[in-house]
Amino acid sequence: MKINKNFSSYLLAIVLLTGSLFLLSGCKKEEPAPVQPEVTWQYIETYDLQRLNHILNQELEEFLAGSTMQASDFQGQFAVPAYPVKLYRVTYPTSVPELGINTVASGLVAIPDNGLDSIPVISYQHGTVVVKSACPSNPDSSLEIRLMIAQFASRGYIVIGADVIGLGVSDQPHADFVRLSTEQACIDMLNAADKVLKDQKIRQGPLFLHGWSQGGWATMTFLRKLEAMNIRVTAASTACAAADFFALMDRWINNPQPGDSPALPAVVAVCLFACEYYNQVAGLAASAIKPEYYQASRDLYEWKMDLITFLTKTTFNVRELLRPEFMSTGNIGSAPFWQIIEQAQAYRWRCQTPLRMYYGETDDLIPVYLSTMPADYQNQLGCNTIAISAGAIADHRAAYVYSLIHAKPWFDELLNK
Repeated sequence: MKINKNFSSYLLAIVLLTGSLFLLSGCKKEEPAPVQPEVTWQYIETYDLQRLNHILNQELEEFLAGSTMQASDFQGQFAVPAYPVKLYRVTYPTSVPELGINTVASGLVAIPDNGLDSIPVISYQHGTVVVKSACPSNPDSSLEIRLMIAQFASRGYIVIGADVIGLGVSDQPHADFVRLSTEQACIDMLNAADKVLKDQKIRQGPLFLHGWSQGGWATMTFLRKLEAMNIRVTAASTACAAADFFALMDRWINNPQPGDSPALPAVVAVCLFACEYYNQVAGLAASAIKPEYYQASRDLYEWKMDLITFLTKTTFNVRELLRPEFMSTGNIGSAPFWQIIEQAQAYRWRCQTPLRMYYGETDDLIPVYLSTMPADYQNQLGCNTIAISAGAIADHRAAYVYSLIHAKPWFDELLNK
C-alpha cells in the first residue's frame, strides 16, 4: 500500500499502556526477598520562557499538522508563560497487579520555578504512543507533553505524568488499555513525585487530573481509584476520553465511517497483544488477527516496526485486519477478550469529583456519542460532570488543544475558591 508524503506527515502526527528456598548443611533456609528499588530522579533541563513560548507557537503548528484546525485558530488563547519550568525524570517501583509481579516505571515531574513552597499538582495521563520513548519522562520526544508543560507548569502548576508500563525505562511489554497496571503506575507515580517535591522543599497543593485519548480513559479509571482510596481530587478533565473501549471497538468493527483514522488497526493490534500478555489469554492475537497481518502487528507491539511501515504492510480498516470469526464474538461479547475490555470501562460509578469532558465533533478516533456518553451517564446520577464540545470541526488533536486552553481557567477558579 503506497502512502504519499502529506499523508505520512498526518499519520506521524497521530497520537493516538519472592525469595526461594535452598539447602544448607541439611537445613532449609529462606533467602531474603529482593530489595525493592527506591524512588530516584534526575534533573533533565529547564524550559525557559523563550522555549515555552516557542512550544505554544511554532511547536503547536507542528502538533496540529494535518488536523482540521490550525495553530492560528487558537492564537492568543493560551496563557502566556510566566515561570521557567524545571524538569525531572523519575524512576520508581511499582507493580503489575494482573501478573502479581513487581517492576520499575518512569515518569515526569515538571516544577514551575516560582519560589513558592506549596504548589497545586496536575497528574497528566498521556495518550497512545507508537514510539517507546515518546512519553512524559522524555518530554523532548513528546509534543503532547510539552504543550501540557507550557500551558500549566509555566503558569504555576506542578505537572506530573506516569509513563504507561512498557514505556520509558520499563522492561515490560506495552500495557496498552490495561486497567489495573495503569491505575497502579499512576498511584505510585503520585507518591514518587511527593518524594521529589519534598527534596525541593515543596508541599503538594490541591490535586487535579487531566488526560487525552487513552490518557482520558486512564484519567477516569485513576480518578475512580483515587475516590475509592478517599484521596481528594479538586477537579478532573479529559479530552477525547476512550472511557468505554468495548463500545469503541464494536463501533470500529461494525460501523466504520469514512472519517475514521487510518491508525485504528494499529490501536486494535496493540490492544490485542497487551490483553494477551497482561491478562494471560494465550493465543488471543493470533486468533483475532488475520495470518497475513499477524507478524507486522506483533512487530508493532514489540517496537520493532514504526506506524507508517505497519500501515503499508497491513490495512487502514479494522475489519480487514481481523478474522471474521473473531469479530463475530463481539456481537454477544462473551469471549474472554470482550469480557476483559468490558471490565476496563472507566465511567460506570458515581463520580464525586467535578469533571469536564472535552470532545471534538469531527474526532477521527472517538465518535461523538462515545465521547458524551460518560457525562450523560454521570448526569443521570446527579454528578457534577459536563461534556463540552471543542467545536464542529475539531478533530482528535484539536480537541486536546482546546481542552488545555479551557481546563486551565476552570482549575484556576477552583483554586481561588
